Amino acid sequence: MDTQDPSATPRPESRNAGKNHPHVGGLTHDNARHTTRFTVIGNHLAQHRELSLLAIGLGVHIQSLPKGARVDIKSLTARFPEGATRIAAALRELESHGYLRRERSRIPGGRIVTRTVSCNQPGRHRRTVAASGHGHAADSPAQPKRRTPRKSLPAVPRPAYPAPALLRAAEDVLGRLRRHDPRLLLSACDTAHLAPGVAAWLERDVSSDAVRQALTADLPPEGLRRPAALLAHRLTALLPPPPPLRAPVAPSSVVPHRMRNCDGCDRGIRSPEPGTRCRDCRERSAAAL
Repeated sequence: MDTQDPSATPRPESRNAGKNHPHVGGLTHDNARHTTRFTVIGNHLAQHRELSLLAIGLGVHIQSLPKGARVDIKSLTARFPEGATRIAAALRELESHGYLRRERSRIPGGRIVTRTVSCNQPGRHRRTVAASGHGHAADSPAQPKRRTPRKSLPAVPRPAYPAPALLRAAEDVLGRLRRHDPRLLLSACDTAHLAPGVAAWLERDVSSDAVRQALTADLPPEGLRRPAALLAHRLTALLPPPPPLRAPVAPSSVVPHRMRNCDGCDRGIRSPEPGTRCRDCRERSAAAL
């Protein structure tokens, strides 16, 4: 009886070079057919060569949502770990490639609201309008159309310490502007672009009311074609200087106060000791008494 040596190197098997030899590596699919809770997504989105991975994933998520779901930046930021800036950029990508469309309409009472429309086939809306008689219907299959890119907004100042709470406070200031003038109803993308500029003002110890006054004073009575561009210009042109440091007690003790976070809203402020609150938080606390 022969005894096998377990430590011996096994003899290599011969390789069949035939055409039926399976490929090594690469992707395989273990698929099961969905019968409930599924969404049909076009490969033109799932395999888009110009969209970022975040924009593709966000587009798939939005197409899977039911009618009436909230897809504003605040709601999406609460749902996903990505911050408001990255989500706003992904929404702009989807909008520029035709997967999202924003429509403004006036509801009973005169208020203007913005509705977000998800398009699972970019360009279909334009083809439908043309076929309905409001445009020129094409006899041949419609060719892919590239939207004219929207002119970018002017740059805005940036805070030195962009804490999440500070940006949320800035977005809240921008969201309340429409109460002063309905024309200042901003889209989610415009709000995300302008929020750092407002945060730079708040970081310089300017109250929310003072920021609102600077942005809404002396608006033109008509012809406010793009309010976000006007607000971006004012945030830059009217940016106040940083608050002065407190005068030193003696020349030998000239030490600038450290930057600390406000205990109330996490805004960056200069303070000689921890536990200090910014002006807005102090005013809110005093008003609540």
